[in-house]
Amino acid sequence: MGQMTNGKSKKEVKEEIKKEEIQDEEDEQEQEQDGVSVHSPCKINSSSLRKEKSEVDLELRLLEALEIYPPSKLRGVHRHFVLYGLTEYMRRSFNRPFTADDVLKLVVRFYNLEMVKPDDEDAEFLSHEEDFHLPQSFFADEEN
Repeated sequence: MGQMTNGKSKKEVKEEIKKEEIQDEEDEQEQEQDGVSVHSPCKINSSSLRKEKSEVDLELRLLEALEIYPPSKLRGVHRHFVLYGLTEYMRRSFNRPFTADDVLKLVVRFYNLEMVKPDDEDAEFLSHEEDFHLPQSFFADEEN
């Protein structure tokens, strides 16, 4: 009969070693698929890697949205419409709801909104005053 090692035969020990080797190979393949080799000096937890990837994706989408809706518009007269546009862009990009506070927290990562100069383009239009007079034709129709 075969020799016994700690109550196990040689055959059982060999099977356990093979199972461990197979498990190690599967772990190596899984970690290499995450972009990190098992032999890398700095192993990264795959869940933290996914979280970091999602953060980067979130920030990239926000920056794309800020090309359409510039931060200077967040300080202007139309700030509520711009904020709504940003939240809708993010909602469509990720197929999940975003609140205005969520978007503002993301924007604050890149911009100090208190220091952003407001867009004066609309201010000139809104501050322009003009006297209004009804045309004479209006009064002429009324007299008849």
